[in-house]
Amino acid sequence: MLTCVTLQVDILEQETFEVHRLIRSLRNRLTPINRIPPEVLTLIPDFWDEGSGNNDAITLTHVCRAWREIFTSRPSLWTDFYCADAEKTRVYLERSKSSPINLWLDRDDGLCPRDPFLQIAPHAIGRLKHFHVITMPDHLREITDYLSRPAPLLEDLAIIGSSGDPKPNPVLATTLFDGDLSSLRVLHLQSVRTQLPWRNMVNLTSFLMYCVMRPRVTVRQLLDFFEGAPYLLDVNLGFATPVSGAQNGRLVSLAHLGRLHIYGFQPPSLLLDHLLIPAGAEMTTDLDSPGPDIEEHLPRSLDNLRNLSNFTRISLRFDEGVSMRFTGPNGEVCMTSQSPGPDTTRSVIRSLAQLDTSTTKCLEIISGDALSKNLCQALPSLKNLRTLTLSLCKNLPSFILALYPGLDSANPIVCPKLEELVFRTEQRFDIESMIMVAAARASGGAPLKSVRIINRGGELVPREEVRELLKYVLRVENDLEVSDEVHDYGGGGDGEA
Repeated sequence: MLTCVTLQVDILEQETFEVHRLIRSLRNRLTPINRIPPEVLTLIPDFWDEGSGNNDAITLTHVCRAWREIFTSRPSLWTDFYCADAEKTRVYLERSKSSPINLWLDRDDGLCPRDPFLQIAPHAIGRLKHFHVITMPDHLREITDYLSRPAPLLEDLAIIGSSGDPKPNPVLATTLFDGDLSSLRVLHLQSVRTQLPWRNMVNLTSFLMYCVMRPRVTVRQLLDFFEGAPYLLDVNLGFATPVSGAQNGRLVSLAHLGRLHIYGFQPPSLLLDHLLIPAGAEMTTDLDSPGPDIEEHLPRSLDNLRNLSNFTRISLRFDEGVSMRFTGPNGEVCMTSQSPGPDTTRSVIRSLAQLDTSTTKCLEIISGDALSKNLCQALPSLKNLRTLTLSLCKNLPSFILALYPGLDSANPIVCPKLEELVFRTEQRFDIESMIMVAAARASGGAPLKSVRIINRGGELVPREEVRELLKYVLRVENDLEVSDEVHDYGGGGDGEA
């Protein structure tokens, strides 16, 4: 009898437990957070901050059982691998199913026998979409040996070695991903070399090669590579400028190029001799050490730069290092040299002479030293110049007098369309020369519209001299120290402030 009663009590307790569990389940389902449809819940990861995906995905699975089932069944949440933990790598592999994966591998000390990376390689290599590896040159081979299988989904590849190692840069094996990188869109190589070119790089749009100097990639190898990547938009060569292997007469068109940036110790003219730069592109070359002529930043024949738009803006800087920059579609050129002097300015003039400056509207010259007369000799060719800006130049009177109408009656006005002059100086401003030039240009039919003077260390200038300048200029803006501290004058050419 007692056994029967005990059994009935157990059954009653079980039924009560089931009732309570059902009530709790119904209550949970009726709470606001559980009324969110699963298809809406799955949108949550689309709005979290970039870079926090791994931690946030795990947090979502800890909210409740329903959320865990929903988010663990979404493969795209589990595709970012860092291979720092073996169990986590295994779980991510299971949850990502067959989705493309993104792998960041940092192994300065090489691979250990139980490295979590070995769970991915080789059977999941075919799912790689983004792959970034950072390692020492001595360990590169033991990693890439596991990467011989094809990776048809791979879009972004970065292989970064040590730039400070004095040993020769390691060479990537030609068997990397079975030698087929036709799916790549972004390629970044640092302190490693390849047996360039990889053929059929028809999808590649961005290429960066940095610190490849032992030994260098040759011009021939780069040209072959560029021919195999006809849709390149962005090219960066940092301390990887080739110095050998040129091919006479060979030209390679980078028809879709938007930006070419070359920087390092060696002048890039040897490579630029063989590249056709399209209209609207930006080309920048920077040298880390001064010395070579600015001309060495240019191709020896400018025929392969003719596609660029006419240069409407030119900036000459002599205080920031050695570089040259061409940009489009407005057609801008910036030449920079760290060592101003007669030889440098003569080199600049020779370089300018190679360019079409007939449509140049703006010229800016920045120099902390006195510039030679060579630059003044470039002004007559700038027949459409509208704005001239001179900054920190110590011999401003020479430049001002260079704008004085010439003696040649056939072309008496230098820069006849010049409308605006801007001076930035810390020396005493020679306003007397400016008045003389402004008066002569006005009488020759080429009056200036605006003169702007920015002077932080000048001497007191009588107000009458500023008024005298206003007789020939429509507007004068200045921070000169005048007798009554008037800083801005506007006039109509009749001298009235």
